[in-house]
Amino acid sequence: MLNRFYMDEQFFIFNDRLYPSTSPVLGPANRGLRYGDGLFETMKCMDGSIINQDLHFDRFFNGLSILQFEIASTFTSDFILKKIQGLCAKNKHESHARVRLMVVRSDGGIFDPVNLFPNYFIESWPLQPGMKLNENGLVIGLLPDVKKSCDKLSNLKSNNYLPYIMAGLYAKQQRLNDCIVLNTFGRICDSAIANVFIVKGNKIFTPPLSEGCVAGVMRRWMLEKFVLQDFDIIEQPLTTDDLLDADEMFLTNSIHYLRWVGSFQNKFYGNSLTRAIYQEIIRTIY
Repeated sequence: MLNRFYMDEQFFIFNDRLYPSTSPVLGPANRGLRYGDGLFETMKCMDGSIINQDLHFDRFFNGLSILQFEIASTFTSDFILKKIQGLCAKNKHESHARVRLMVVRSDGGIFDPVNLFPNYFIESWPLQPGMKLNENGLVIGLLPDVKKSCDKLSNLKSNNYLPYIMAGLYAKQQRLNDCIVLNTFGRICDSAIANVFIVKGNKIFTPPLSEGCVAGVMRRWMLEKFVLQDFDIIEQPLTTDDLLDADEMFLTNSIHYLRWVGSFQNKFYGNSLTRAIYQEIIRTIY
């Protein structure tokens, strides 16, 4: 069934218009290409609904505000949702889809953008129906040499994504499933594509946003909506020693929800509590 989706011509939306997936729409003067001036949002869409829609749009519009975009009154979450639903229908991805919403600034130099309005893209890809926890634990490592700063831009899903690009390249070179990124203080930030959680005894720990990690939607969901009796989630700075001393480790993002880590460096982890957490996520979200 999925093969038919890939054989059909696919489309994306740029500023209200549909284009075939290979169409060029930006020139070299665009600030998104020149400077990474923009941000993006990756979402899971099922039967026309976005999982954790309110959390996604809250992060998205907060990011636009921080980056000082000028937002038209018509550019709302309802407007974007209708565009997403229309694109998923056009691409035959209505059932299960990964959707990427991206915004870039207009053309111009550092000091003289043509305007501050968002130019937006929406893309969609099919996802396999059904969810299950990864059978084999992820093998992850530690990104050397590159550190992420801790400032008001650090929590955004910015198009300026170089630390995570380098983490992804390093993971591929080392044949790892993912890679931990440290902040400039040498503490745990997040991974190339996810937020980091560890389990120690009956407590779950994750770095606070002040440590420079992306403000992940599933991370926020875990902190605000997750409930598992007798277990608390604590925001606390973490070091590599904390990871090596943990009983379990898992990573969260909006597409996979949660994946358990089998090993980090020379440390191996179990997944008994992580399995219970995953089941609670599935039960609550669906």
